[in-house]
Amino acid sequence: MTQFRVSKIIDGDTFEVAEGWEWHGKTGSRVRPTGYNAPELHTAAGQLAKQKLTRLIQGEIVSFGEAYRIDRGRIVCVVYYNGRNLADYFREYQ
Repeated sequence: MTQFRVSKIIDGDTFEVAEGWEWHGKTGSRVRPTGYNAPELHTAAGQLAKQKLTRLIQGEIVSFGEAYRIDRGRIVCVVYYNGRNLADYFREYQ
């Protein structure tokens, strides 16, 4: 698995990595983890999801598992943090 340092949290289910990724000839820094769908940022629940993701992985190392596609410039892939699927930390949004 490839490891990356999280550099910026966009919302509850999108973040950026410092080193950038490359997949099937495309590159970028935004990541959309699979397995959960956080509320939209303009809602109170969306703000709470962003805060939770920030506390959990901001500045931390994450690993990418299987990648599925590029969606709006974000790689959509399985993300692991501390050996667990990131989605496991967000069961309320599964």
